Amino acid sequence: MTSSPSRFGAIPEHAVDSAERNLRDTLAYAIEHRAAHAALIVHDGRSDLNRALTEAYRRAVPDAQFVDFDDTTPDDILAIFARMNAGDLVVLIQSTSFRLEAYRIRIELFKRGLKVIEHVHLSRMPGEQGLHYIASLAYDPAYYRGVGHALKARIDAAHSGVVDSGNGERLVFASPFESAKLNIGDYSGMTNIGGQFPLGEVFTEARDLEAVSGRVRVFVFGDTKFLVNRPATPVTLIVEQGRVTGVENSTPEFDNMLAIIREHEGEVWLRELGFGMNRAFSRDCMVNDIGTYERMCGIHLSLGAKHGVYAKPQFKRKDARYHIDVFAVTEGVYLDDELIYTNGAWQITSSGSALSFGQL
Repeated sequence: MTSSPSRFGAIPEHAVDSAERNLRDTLAYAIEHRAAHAALIVHDGRSDLNRALTEAYRRAVPDAQFVDFDDTTPDDILAIFARMNAGDLVVLIQSTSFRLEAYRIRIELFKRGLKVIEHVHLSRMPGEQGLHYIASLAYDPAYYRGVGHALKARIDAAHSGVVDSGNGERLVFASPFESAKLNIGDYSGMTNIGGQFPLGEVFTEARDLEAVSGRVRVFVFGDTKFLVNRPATPVTLIVEQGRVTGVENSTPEFDNMLAIIREHEGEVWLRELGFGMNRAFSRDCMVNDIGTYERMCGIHLSLGAKHGVYAKPQFKRKDARYHIDVFAVTEGVYLDDELIYTNGAWQITSSGSALSFGQL
């Protein structure tokens, strides 16, 4: 006897139940949405994952207004935005990425004081990947806030760091770091509430980019279509004075990406040092969309001169064009001499004892 097909294609009914639970926690603990405020859910029906998340929001926020993007004009959607009040919630469930002419949706909504949850490029994550995405929406306040703030404190106080990439390869940050930024669902003290989901990242970069050198093995990189590209063998980057000066075990796709950066920027700089925290994603559990996979529990770096958060005197904003995420094989991460990541988990020292936060 075969089971009846799901209304959501590759997404089974029980996964929609999980999505509902995850979204209820996110709305309650991260976004702090309350019944006194209105909620607007803008969605489409172009992908199984979009339809499943839309149903989960119908259950989690039954009093919300639901608008199908494909059945509504941009002017009508803008008019709804205009009627909303500060503190209200807008959720954008996008199989690709909604376009309202030149209107930058999230930025404009933030300007109005609205809370925003963006789910983007859902059609890039078909089949089982949709289940991974739903799992990534789970919100554990103790984990994200406890580990996230502890990571920031250690990063901000550190004088140096090392990413141990195995096989004797080490990338050394012989510099203090920029003040770390948090994407952990804790918006206390922040102007804007919400952003692109899923959550789970603390990021920084070396104050002195030229103090970064060594070797690091990359097992995934973002390609020109913003999709995950996983070489059969990790590519080894050779970094000197903050620049990628050589590669080993490269692929034509990776070489092409480096060539594009060099064509427009002259050199390939290594900038962001990202501490991913989302335990739904790992080296073995992936999704195609690089912007989603960026939250993976582990280390990611960026190649290219572009980084909108940290200004550096050697870069002019108009000339910095590329920010390509690459994901490091990570056997260990050290800040100063403290081991803070090993065996796929962040290690946080609290009251003299090490607490391991591994995969779900």
